[in-house]
Amino acid sequence: MLSKLSIFPSPRRVIRLTIGTFFFLQGLCFSSWASRIPTIGQQLGLSHGKLGAVLFALPIGLITSLPLSGWLISRYGSRQVLIVSTILYASFLPLIGLTAEAWQLMVMLFLLGLFGNLSNISMNTQAVHVEAWYGRSIMASLHGLNSLAGFAGAAIGMYCISLQLSPFVHFSLICAIAYILIAFLYRYVLQFKEKVKSARPTFTFALPEGRLTLLGLIVFCGMVCEGTLFDWSGIYFMEVVKAPVDLTSVGYLAFMYAMASGRFVGDWLSSRFGTKQVIRVNGLLIGIGLTTAITLPYVSTATMGFLLAGAGVSTIVPLIYGSIGKQTNGTASNALAAVASMGYVGFLLGPPMIGMLAEMINLQWAFAFVALLGMLAAMLIGKVKFE
Repeated sequence: MLSKLSIFPSPRRVIRLTIGTFFFLQGLCFSSWASRIPTIGQQLGLSHGKLGAVLFALPIGLITSLPLSGWLISRYGSRQVLIVSTILYASFLPLIGLTAEAWQLMVMLFLLGLFGNLSNISMNTQAVHVEAWYGRSIMASLHGLNSLAGFAGAAIGMYCISLQLSPFVHFSLICAIAYILIAFLYRYVLQFKEKVKSARPTFTFALPEGRLTLLGLIVFCGMVCEGTLFDWSGIYFMEVVKAPVDLTSVGYLAFMYAMASGRFVGDWLSSRFGTKQVIRVNGLLIGIGLTTAITLPYVSTATMGFLLAGAGVSTIVPLIYGSIGKQTNGTASNALAAVASMGYVGFLLGPPMIGMLAEMINLQWAFAFVALLGMLAAMLIGKVKFE
């Protein structure tokens, strides 16, 4: 594959741009869905508890994909899995816009989660190899493109809402963008052989051991926060902050802006101060930011709180994934899948649990649970030894 790129003055940059585009596409697709959650929830007449139950479907799809991901990548290669799963991931967006019943939305979200995680793990497997080729940390900046897309997707979502475009029309435009970019760049995705760990999928979850257990717990904390702010930030600003209709997405935008910015400087920060110290500060920022949004639920202060929380979430996952990529035991895809099996449990439990807690107490104080998890991540990272 690399020989085909010899006509380019810098094939590494072409491949990095290609993988970065797939990171961007996944962020664009997911944030497009997240930006319309309040709209779709209102259209279907879902309460907090029912919306939480419906949102359960997406991370269940994520978890379901985990027994398959490592095997599929080992058998067919991350290139083929990435291209096919990303096409399917984008394709289910317009179908979400056509749902008229809660059960239909659950089916579509399950499939969105299933193919989204296959895309995610194959994409990160590609990124690990590109990072090794570069010989320096680039993982955080690649995840930064994902977050930048999330920011762009939220802004597009706000614009579509202002134009009163239906979710179906909005999602169809995003799907078309994905098709065009994939058609142009698929030929530059790396082709390489992964070491086969098992002959077939076992349909059991890969639980990490030793050092990977701690890393998985930290990713769990980060992904609970990330999933919660993706799914509930708009509703938090609508119901707790009482923001005007045209400002209900401002918290989400602040969160995505800070997360994207943090990831673009994350590699430099990690090289300058060390991975452990950066992740410790990340956890503290999550706790401080969400505490601010909880205790001072006004547009300006809650926006600042979500900004701090976004900065906190920014580099936890990419820096830990990059650390896993430097391991020598097992394949990168299997190690990533093992840690993801803990991290995505956070995605599984986080948003639905916030909905259930909101029913029992209220949405404002339900966010306190996520603030505590940020503090827990800051504590756990002190027990991890990085090579």
